[in-house]
This record gives sequence, structure tokens and C-alpha cells, in this order.
Amino acid sequence: MTLDKFLALGQTALELGLVNALTVLALFLSYSMLNVCDLSTDGCFTLGAAVGALVAVSGHPWLSIPAAMLAGSISGFVTATLQMRMGVQSLLAGIVVNTALYSVNMALTGNKATLPMNKTPTIFVFAKGLLKETPFAGQYVLIVMLVVVALVVLFLCFFLRTKLGLAIRATGSNADMVRSSSINPAFTTTVGLCVSNAFTALSGCLMAQQQKNYEVNMGSGMVTVALASLLIGGVFFGRHRSVPLRAVGAVLGAFLFRLVYALALRVDMPAFMLKAVSSVIVVLAISGPYLRKQLPIVVKSLQARRGMAEGGAGKC
Repeated sequence: MTLDKFLALGQTALELGLVNALTVLALFLSYSMLNVCDLSTDGCFTLGAAVGALVAVSGHPWLSIPAAMLAGSISGFVTATLQMRMGVQSLLAGIVVNTALYSVNMALTGNKATLPMNKTPTIFVFAKGLLKETPFAGQYVLIVMLVVVALVVLFLCFFLRTKLGLAIRATGSNADMVRSSSINPAFTTTVGLCVSNAFTALSGCLMAQQQKNYEVNMGSGMVTVALASLLIGGVFFGRHRSVPLRAVGAVLGAFLFRLVYALALRVDMPAFMLKAVSSVIVVLAISGPYLRKQLPIVVKSLQARRGMAEGGAGKC
């Protein structure tokens, strides 16, 4: 692989990684801060793509962003309501909402599985025209995504320092303590999931506009991708780091995950194997810290056995 091809591959991975980074940051809020594993991510991502595509096709590309985020917030509100006010376990609530969102997405698009956007004005088309006569004309997708991701990271850093943000973090750490402090954990969980799902829907909206196409299954496996990216980012900036560093680590993890994906495609790996690659990355990211701690113990055990074996052979 030549240097030019590798740089082009890296840029593609960075662009897709930044789009997915919004979902990773959403999972960072719900999973890492709120301690809720939201399995409605796949459906919410597609919901944002569907709403964003429909609004953009109607001629309002800028309005598609708040519309998609509002739709995602509604999805998060439903998930939180099932969990906190109807006694449904968090994992089951996410699965139920994710299943229902498939029908919702199909209904929104008029029972169409795809929605082409080749001639649709998008925010990326606007950015391309704005940067047309500048040295950054070919980097318009990257610039747009860098700006959006930077704004989301700054928002999270500010939001999690507010009283409400601190209450959300405390709810994830110890809900009973929060309840004893006269803070309603149902409220903080609802707010956290609404904000989280708004970012997930924003990610789907931007993905559809970047690819100029909406597809009803485009969010399939997104929760796995986001979780793997989040765990990879945690390798660089662990749990005991500050919120800004951990947020940056989540973005870095999204890029590295997409880079591995791109390299797998580059070596002519069959498309059906990419799901297995995602699963392997998740397993390695989860078990990596544990295996790293166990490695010295295993080495010492092997050395002790070797010493005992050599001692026994010497006696003989």
C-alpha cells in the first residue's frame, strides 16, 4: 500500500469515525456516566437518519439537524419511561424500543426501505460550496464533522459540570444515595437518556446526509461499534481521567475502530465477516485490561512450574 493510498484510507476512516463518534459520545453519557446500557441505539440511529433525510429532502437541510435530535430525544424519553416509571428493566426497555423503532422508521418513510438523496441539498453540499475556492475544498466533510464533534464534546464537558450533570453522574454512581439527597433518579435518568439519544439521532442524520442515502438497516450493529469504540478509547484515557480527556478518548476510539474496519476491507475480507471483526474488537477491548493484569501472574506460574520441573530433573 502506497503512502497516498494509506493517507486516503486514513481520511476516510477519520470522516466515518467522526460521524460514529457522536454515537460513541452518546454511549459515553448513558453507559459511562449514567450506568445505563441503552440497547435502543441501533433504532435511534436509524430514526435520526430517517427524520433528517425526510426534512432535508423537503428542502430544509439545516432544520433536519434539530428535527433529528428532537426525534432522538423522544426515543430516549420513551426508553426512560419504560425503565423508570413502568418497571421494565433497562436492557429489556432498550430492546423493546429498538424493535418498535423499526416500524416507526418504515412508517415515516412511507414503507420505503431506502430513500435516495443524490439531488438533495445537505449541509455537506453547503460546506462544499462555501470552501470551493479555498485550500480546504476537498476536506469539507472532515471540516464539518470536526466542528460538530468539537461542539458536542464542549457541550458534554460543560453539561456534566452543571448541577444537573453532576446529579446525572451521581445517579450512575449510586442511585440510592441520590434518592436520599432528595434528587429524583427517574428525572436525571430521563434527561440523560434524552440527551444521549439526541446525539445518536444526530449521528444518524449526518451519516445519511454524508452518504446521500437513507437505508432502514443502516443502524444495524451501531451499538456494538459504539461500545467497542468507547472501550478502545478507555484504553488511552481510563475511568479515573477527567471528563474532557475521556470524551476525547471516545472520539479517538471511534477513529481507531473505523481504521481497523477500513484495513479489513483493504485486505479483501468478505463483507459478511465485518460483524465478526466488530465482535472480536469488543472482546479484546473488554478483556484486554483483565488479561494485562493476569499476564504477570501467568508468567510467574509458568516460571515456577519450569523451576520445579528442572529441579525434579536434577534430582533424577
